[in-house]
Amino acid sequence: MTTPPVALVTGATQGIGRAIAERLSADGYRVGVNGRCEDQQMTDVVAAVGGFAAPADVSDPAAVSAAVAAAEQRHGPISVLVCNAAYMSMGPVTEHDENDWWKVVDTNLGGTFHTIQAVLPGMRRLGGGRIVVIASEWGVTGWPRATAYAASKAGLIALTKTLGRELARENIVVNAVAPGVTDTPQLEVDAADAGVDLAEMHRRYAEDIPVGRIGRPAEIADAVALLTSPFAGSFIGQTIQINGGTTRCRV
Repeated sequence: MTTPPVALVTGATQGIGRAIAERLSADGYRVGVNGRCEDQQMTDVVAAVGGFAAPADVSDPAAVSAAVAAAEQRHGPISVLVCNAAYMSMGPVTEHDENDWWKVVDTNLGGTFHTIQAVLPGMRRLGGGRIVVIASEWGVTGWPRATAYAASKAGLIALTKTLGRELARENIVVNAVAPGVTDTPQLEVDAADAGVDLAEMHRRYAEDIPVGRIGRPAEIADAVALLTSPFAGSFIGQTIQINGGTTRCRV
């Protein structure tokens, strides 16, 4: 019996991360489900995808290294990594607490850096791999009251371009997906900042999207499936934008 290839998805306990874990499982991967702690949400996703738990706070390099080492010891080297873990808070730039600002950056940008560092030795032993970074449309355009989040996501796009060039000759293919506004629990932060309920937040965002609705997590998972497939070897350092038509050709 052939052992399935191993994928690791960070921030996989809900929203886009869960949709990606489910899609990779359907595509034949044994999926490591990452979240900050092994709670009921993680248990539910692990059961749904037939995968394994890989708890770690990605902003903690030691925790990430330990989680990857444990996963590789039990399941083998990770051939696909999807860096989706994210933290967001919103507010005026002059009032944003500095510690919280850095928490956003350390989670989104630093966490991706730590996780890629941890999986690279295993990918090199395998002779290649696929890395997909989940950036954001706001990393392309910026967004008022989301300075840390937008800056961290812009950093991820630059990281993707650089690592795409650096790792391509090792058959380690690095690309990014930049979702627009997508129907995930993260929109509760937007709604709270705007002082409206979630349904109203969805409506407001949809007004400005040419397709007339916000995105769906499964649509982001479809793009990840493309970038992790054997047919995407010439995609190097690219950022695919999935936003219903609001932003085009800026990265």
